[in-house]
Amino acid sequence: MEKRINIMETQAQAAKAMYGLEGYLASTQLPKAHKELIKIRASQINGCAFCLDMHTKDALRNGESSQRIFLLNAWRETNLFSPEEKVLLAITEEVTLIHQHGLSEETYSRARAIFDEGYIAQVIMAVVIINAWNRIAVSTRLEIPQ
Repeated sequence: MEKRINIMETQAQAAKAMYGLEGYLASTQLPKAHKELIKIRASQINGCAFCLDMHTKDALRNGESSQRIFLLNAWRETNLFSPEEKVLLAITEEVTLIHQHGLSEETYSRARAIFDEGYIAQVIMAVVIINAWNRIAVSTRLEIPQ
């Protein structure tokens, strides 16, 4: 693959802003397991190899099982994910694929039954942040470290 621009090097202010969003995400009440499920699922949808490599490794280090990671793209067809995680994954998919219909009333209602507004807002922001990273990595062909 042809090497492309490194936005994080050429646009220091953009890098600072993105890392600021990561700092915000670190300060939320979202547990690491929820953050990694969001990051992996969005990265699967977006076809971001760099982020998939990073976040599957992070998830494994944080105690996530290989089986759940392997089956994440089929989460609806398995009982390996809790009702809370299934809502997180539905939000992740609907916000990532916003051009299809956006965050549906059904998913939002399910989220409201489980989480408070602050938590839902943090989930949406986690999805937005990983989608931004995916778009940077995919469009610049960020290479996976060997």
